[in-house]
Amino acid sequence: MALQQTIDDTVRSLGHELVELERSAGGLLRVTIDWPWTAGQGEGAERSVTVEDCERVTRQLQYVLEVEGVDYQRLEVSSPGIDRPLRHAQDFERFEGAVVDLVLKAPIGAAAAGQVAANRKKFRGTLHRADGDGWRIVWRDEPAVKPGQRVSARRAPAPEQALDFALDELASARLAPVVDFKGRKSPSDLIETKQG
Repeated sequence: MALQQTIDDTVRSLGHELVELERSAGGLLRVTIDWPWTAGQGEGAERSVTVEDCERVTRQLQYVLEVEGVDYQRLEVSSPGIDRPLRHAQDFERFEGAVVDLVLKAPIGAAAAGQVAANRKKFRGTLHRADGDGWRIVWRDEPAVKPGQRVSARRAPAPEQALDFALDELASARLAPVVDFKGRKSPSDLIETKQG
């Protein structure tokens, strides 16, 4: 715990936030950083972590870890990437409206009323705020399309489904790695593309 606090303090002193800390066998210390976010930031105010940001944090962490006498073989500092983990309530607020992948701790069971397999734990859909403190994921179970298969534009879309959940019911949550090679889109464009 002392190592996490030391790294968190160092990363924050450089203006970033610690997203994830991973220590693996073989002496690898992997640190994931991002720019802090506050509610009410306008769209487009998001900054991306650059290589220079990672270099600056790496140099400072190497110094601090040497002073603290932390034993490690290799240090990696990176941005969260397109499949960023969501761990805190603020992460869910920040990415409301985005496409996410969720894994529940326990299958949904009888709560689905037969509309979803009772043993299902994994979902990909759009993140929304539900009533109260909860959250909701909205998705469509479109049938898989085989490579080369044509899909009729007249085919009716699968019905929209929703599941309400609390953060303590999640085993993991991350942004879905939605890649668009035609340029950056706003989260609302990605939602329309996913649902349309």
